[in-house]
Amino acid sequence: MLTNFESKSARVKGLSFHPKRPWILASLHTGVIQLWDYRMHTLLEKFDEHDGPVRSVAFHQQMPLFVSGGDDYKIKVWNYKQRRCIFTLLAHLDYVRTVAFHHEYPWILSSSDDQTIRIWNWQSRNCICVLTGHNHYVMSAQFHPTEDQIVSASLDQTVRVWDISGGLEDHLKGHPGATDLFGQADAVVKHVLEGHDRGVNWASFHPTLPLIVSGADDRLVKLWRMNEYKAWEVDTCRGHYNNVSCVLFHPRQDLILSNGEDRSIRVWDMTKRQCLYTFRRDGERFWILTAHPTLNLFAAGHDGGMVVFKLERERPAYAVHGNLLYYVKDRFLRKLDFTTTKDTVVMQLRGGGKSPVHSMSYNPALNAVLVCTRTNNLENSTYDLYQIPKDSESQNESESKRSSGITAIWVARNRFAVLDRNQQLVIKNFKNEVTKKIPTFCEEIFYAGTGMLLIRDPEYVTLYEVQRLVSVGCIKLAKCRYVVWSADMSLVALLCKHSVTICDRRLQYLCTIQENCRVKSGAWDDSGVFIYTTSNHIKYAITNGDHGIIRTLDLPIYLTRVKGNQVFCLDRECRTRVLHIDSTEYKFKLALINRKYDEVLHMVRNARLVGQRRETRFGLALECGNIEIALEAAKALDDKDCWDRLGQAALLQGNHQVVEMCYQRTKNFDKLSFLYLITGNLEKLKKMNKIAEIRKDVSAQYQGALLLGDVKERVNILKNCGQLSLAYLTAATHGLQEQAEQLETAITQEGNELPLVNPNATLLQPPVPIQQVESNWPLLTVSKGFFEGAMITRAGTSATARQALNANADVAALDDVGAGDGWGADADLGLGDDGDDEMHDALDTEPGAEGVGEDGAGWDVGDDDLVVPEELASKIKASALDNGFYAAPNKGLSAAQHWANHSPLVLDHVKSGSFESAFRLLNDQLGVINFKPFKTLFLQNYTCARTSFTAMPNLQPLTAYPLRNTGETNPKNQRPALGIKLNDLVQRLQAGYQLTTGDIAETQQLLKICSEYILGLKMETERKGMPKSTLEEQKRLCEMAAYFTHCKLQPVHQILTLRTALNMFFKLKNYKTAASFARRLLELGPRPEVAQQVRKILQACEVNPIDEHQLHYEEFNPFNICGISYKPLYRGKPEVTCPFCAASFDPQYKGNLCTVCEVSEIGKDSIGLRISNLQFR
Repeated sequence: MLTNFESKSARVKGLSFHPKRPWILASLHTGVIQLWDYRMHTLLEKFDEHDGPVRSVAFHQQMPLFVSGGDDYKIKVWNYKQRRCIFTLLAHLDYVRTVAFHHEYPWILSSSDDQTIRIWNWQSRNCICVLTGHNHYVMSAQFHPTEDQIVSASLDQTVRVWDISGGLEDHLKGHPGATDLFGQADAVVKHVLEGHDRGVNWASFHPTLPLIVSGADDRLVKLWRMNEYKAWEVDTCRGHYNNVSCVLFHPRQDLILSNGEDRSIRVWDMTKRQCLYTFRRDGERFWILTAHPTLNLFAAGHDGGMVVFKLERERPAYAVHGNLLYYVKDRFLRKLDFTTTKDTVVMQLRGGGKSPVHSMSYNPALNAVLVCTRTNNLENSTYDLYQIPKDSESQNESESKRSSGITAIWVARNRFAVLDRNQQLVIKNFKNEVTKKIPTFCEEIFYAGTGMLLIRDPEYVTLYEVQRLVSVGCIKLAKCRYVVWSADMSLVALLCKHSVTICDRRLQYLCTIQENCRVKSGAWDDSGVFIYTTSNHIKYAITNGDHGIIRTLDLPIYLTRVKGNQVFCLDRECRTRVLHIDSTEYKFKLALINRKYDEVLHMVRNARLVGQRRETRFGLALECGNIEIALEAAKALDDKDCWDRLGQAALLQGNHQVVEMCYQRTKNFDKLSFLYLITGNLEKLKKMNKIAEIRKDVSAQYQGALLLGDVKERVNILKNCGQLSLAYLTAATHGLQEQAEQLETAITQEGNELPLVNPNATLLQPPVPIQQVESNWPLLTVSKGFFEGAMITRAGTSATARQALNANADVAALDDVGAGDGWGADADLGLGDDGDDEMHDALDTEPGAEGVGEDGAGWDVGDDDLVVPEELASKIKASALDNGFYAAPNKGLSAAQHWANHSPLVLDHVKSGSFESAFRLLNDQLGVINFKPFKTLFLQNYTCARTSFTAMPNLQPLTAYPLRNTGETNPKNQRPALGIKLNDLVQRLQAGYQLTTGDIAETQQLLKICSEYILGLKMETERKGMPKSTLEEQKRLCEMAAYFTHCKLQPVHQILTLRTALNMFFKLKNYKTAASFARRLLELGPRPEVAQQVRKILQACEVNPIDEHQLHYEEFNPFNICGISYKPLYRGKPEVTCPFCAASFDPQYKGNLCTVCEVSEIGKDSIGLRISNLQFR
């Protein structure tokens, strides 16, 4: 059994596959219905409206509907697109056991514990037929796949076949008959099958043959045959040793599948009536079994969830040589010519093709193939050596040489390697005789060219030369499943379950691509790009690590050849297919990597690249800091969010003119006023005050008056607002006597007191700008690159003329606006576009004329786009360019920079000052997400990595870098001296261990000791702060004390934890557990007085060795302690760990910060701490 997907939940009672999408419904005993994507392993939706267990669920074949039935007597019809129940059917008087849709009619079939079977019209929402006759619970009922029949199973020990062809069609024509509680003539019992000695739980029709299979509480699976007149028992399958819950026929093979409460799934041969396979699951009883309508998939529900599986692998066996594809289909070896797409039969294989072919290897020199067949027991695996006949149309079974072996692969013209049942490697000749034995142990072998093999062991993949018996190269890679070589054998892709690793001919590592879905197959493109498939995508991978998606897939395929924009592949039915793909994206990236700029330009001009869309162009321009292109895109988009983002980017570059335009377009008046203030543009700041007055924004108007230092305006604003006291204070303080007297009169007339004026008040006047900023901040001048020059060249004279016309138009537009405003004038605000005359009045400026310079550009020699390519410029000597030109030498790399560039150790990156890369390494190795605790350590190590000395007086001191490998002359291999060693850490811990520098195992042990102590002490601190007023609180305190005794502490500290737990459990009257603590304490050899006291307590406990209270503590069941909840995580239960300190946690805390080390992320997938270069070999 090959497991595709597994879920953990409450007991699953009902399952249903979606006919087209990779979805499965699971109805739970808790009343919840789950919708899973079994390909992506994700929970899509939950439906929770039933009260009590939901015993059955079923998808509709065409509509976005499913039906469910449960213990609340209700049948609910759901629309999964709307994510809700659309209606409920009520009529059953007891639990609903099964529900099902008819494959053609708008009917729902339901069976119930009320001993009836009902047929419903889900369009009219009426019950159209009641089938009565069973005298006990009806456990299941199903429609026949093609006939108008129903089969039902009941606890009355019978299976009944019902004929519904009588009158139910009348209901479809709009003439429903009267529904009677005791049944009606629309459905009649055709056969009653009696043979089971106990209640029958399930019965199923065969999809094509007149057969029925049933399973019952008598632990038997019975096979029945029927015709038009009678039905009879054919045979019985015996093997289950508890109730059979569900049974069904394999949709495409002569097999029967059954499961039951004996915790097993069994597969039976329908012809021989014998059990072929048994799949057991400890502790989980099975309740339901279902098959996918079109795919080779099955699902089984049990007490702890469900499992989606298939009985055998569906990967076709194939071999590619040149333009030919050899593959095995059914019991024939076939050949496909890629050039003509002609598919022919080569020969018939031995054994009728009953055993699945696992792999094959083709020898073009001898025109021979090796066909490997594997069984569930690898020791019984065999391979066949075939000589392909010259008469390729021969339909006779070909002769072969068969021997035992797991894998057989050609390594030379007349030699092939065999991995035998003992995991040993032997070389055989064409006569199938052993010529050489290779002394190596391996799990799998792969083709690697003439005379070479790839050998996989548990941790490495090794390139092995067969003739010399030596290893040429290796790479650390676990569980490599498939190997794909490029056509020239220069590159190889190693496919694992969820990753693709690309290496060169000598297994030198190039890159790795991680995938969430399973990697299925791959093939190399002619340009050196690896095209591979996952469960639902065709993707590409470039040797520099860049990768992406080419297209999506409905079903998995297996690539055989990539030719241009065509992909040749095999599907799971062994049918050859040709798919068309768009290779533009990866060819564009490859051309950029290889510096083939002509190809890049051709693609930019002719292909539809992603960056041509305006939104994408705008985003790319912002990321590159190209404000001009971003401005063009923003004008085309004219979106508020784009203007906001452009304004922020332009402000960072000091391009205040673009910032002004952005603020104007978004009408961000507050930011616009502040921009005018800091650029010293007081004229436009005054206009902003007018705009604020028109907008009746008093706050903005007053703020503008403050920024301008206009006291009279502030007094008027306060007066108009009714703030006479503030207006009086402002006028009197600033010496405006006339306004102050008027305000004083108004205040006294209202009967209010005059506020006191501070005689020491000082005048706060904003500083006058010395010079108004007209230009943007200066930027570094960058020469035009290859693409700018090429694109300008292509534009030609016409584009230049258009640009000149546009420039003149822009100048004329600026002339119309005004002389003093320039580009980005306030008229661009667009505030008056809605016809607001007052707004136009506020924005009017004095007309003026600003001439355009009459001096032209002179003779245009066309050297604007003349660019020397960077590759050539670097080679031209300075004297060849200009006699007065000086080319400064390039700055070299410091020793610290070499450490950061070439060392994989965290400490070396810290000492180089590259803290960011050190953070990344810590995150990759240990999942660290909180770097604050490392600040002191990082600064100390960085300081220790360099020395400073004075070379000559009055000069800056020089810096030197102490090294730990002083004999190394290559700067790339030099490493900084170590400032701290493990012995120093041990002294700080004061544990008395004698550690040596670089001992990796003892370092891990040191970490574990620290982790245990921190966890135990935190738990004890938490316990001492908890209340103990109620019995439940006292029980929790005792549990935590008991857990503390299982922390791996030193004996002297372990005695303290045991004494605490002993006293607490004795006071709680849990004498049995207290006695156990006493025995453990005495084994540690405590002081005599302590031992004497413990023995007394032990004697008292043994008088009455019982526990008065039940606690969540199992002493003899090994467990770890959760570092957050302080609860036990027993062995076998799911748990996640901290990658740094290895503390254990409940899976619900995955992704949180570790509470023990307080630096790493719980459950992060990391490679572990690296403290030595030995760990990278």
